Amino acid sequence: MTSTGVPRSTALHTDRYELTMLDAALRDGTADRRCVFELFARRLPGARRFGVVAGAGRLMSLIRDFRFGEDELRYLRDEKVVDASTVAYLEDYRFGGSIIGYREGEAYFPGSPVLTVEGTFAEAVILETLALSVLNHDCAVATAAARMSIAAGDRPLAEMGSRRAGEESAVAAARAAYIVGFGATSNLEAGRRWGVPTMGTAAHSWTLLHDTEEDAFRAQIAALGPRTTLLVDTYDIRRGVELAVQVAGPELGGVRIDSGDLPTVAAEVRAQLDELGATRTRITVTSDLDEYAIAALAASPVDAYGVGTSVVTGSGSPTAGMVYKLVARQDAAGSWVGVAKASADKGSRGGRKAAFRTLEHGTATSELVTVSDGFEEVATAAEHPDARPLQTTFVERGDVDVAAEGPDGVTAARAHHARVREELPVRALALSRSDPALETVFVDVA
Repeated sequence: MTSTGVPRSTALHTDRYELTMLDAALRDGTADRRCVFELFARRLPGARRFGVVAGAGRLMSLIRDFRFGEDELRYLRDEKVVDASTVAYLEDYRFGGSIIGYREGEAYFPGSPVLTVEGTFAEAVILETLALSVLNHDCAVATAAARMSIAAGDRPLAEMGSRRAGEESAVAAARAAYIVGFGATSNLEAGRRWGVPTMGTAAHSWTLLHDTEEDAFRAQIAALGPRTTLLVDTYDIRRGVELAVQVAGPELGGVRIDSGDLPTVAAEVRAQLDELGATRTRITVTSDLDEYAIAALAASPVDAYGVGTSVVTGSGSPTAGMVYKLVARQDAAGSWVGVAKASADKGSRGGRKAAFRTLEHGTATSELVTVSDGFEEVATAAEHPDARPLQTTFVERGDVDVAAEGPDGVTAARAHHARVREELPVRALALSRSDPALETVFVDVA
């Protein structure tokens, strides 16, 4: 929203060539051809075993605000990006097509038709950059965060990476991490906008502000109560733990450790807390954690984790590597034609897709994708009774289904991901580099 309460246009969150293609298509008469675009990943970055879909609910809201207002149109005219007739077309632009795709929280694999956009070439092509911006970021974060959640097991995770990302990316990352199992975020805007629980107490600057560490602890307890979490590693950890229990008493809620050899330090702190009678005081560790560091702490007396840089940057894979390709179009006679790019290592599979997950005794066995050049011939769920349909409708003839949006959409996505993870085979949960856990099987529909 702008400062005046008017929705902020997302129309210029796009690459210039989208509009130059539109400009040319309006000139040669192909702008109104019905087309199907598909968003998918050719491979899983980092040799991970599955990806997780996130961002669809955000994208639907952004598509609703994909309007060219006077400011946007003036820019296009002044910069001569497109001609006057194209500017006139954009004045009334509204996406009037349909979008189906994988629900947020769903697992995906190479070739999965994560999002399918159908409409005229003119209205669908200019959504490419926005769709990829949202899903490449959010899916990368969700995939990394899911791996961290698997490594953490039943121990809670908090997302604390806002200062390591752009301001809007930080909010989106907190949302994606919550969908796949993180329990809270430090980002208040994510709490306000998406309903993600927020947490946080104090940083090292709080301790350094005071004349002594004891003064800092007393002030924090006076403000937040003895169940707060005290940061004990500003100076000497052992002395910090001693002061924390001395000031708060044995009912101290928790201590946080942000440095050192965490397995060793955590064991020492747990022993010290128990010796001081603070047997129920919880230990939270932070300090540049990723899924591998979390897994290495599985046997340590750690109660909770706070993750920053790694989660908001996709833990080494900051983009999901998705692409947005034209896969079917109507020809001059109105018949549907499957089309595909054939470049080496960047090829795509033409045709409209329907996606299912085959299951055996409740465990996923494959990603089944049926392919058709036509419209009516796409397989339906009734033809695959032992498989779970993966696609849902987000937009129908321009009307956005609000179910995926807002805090309610986030809550639904979180619940869906929990169910999805239960059906993944055990090999999918390993952290080591490997092939995708499920094979994507393409079946042509006659």
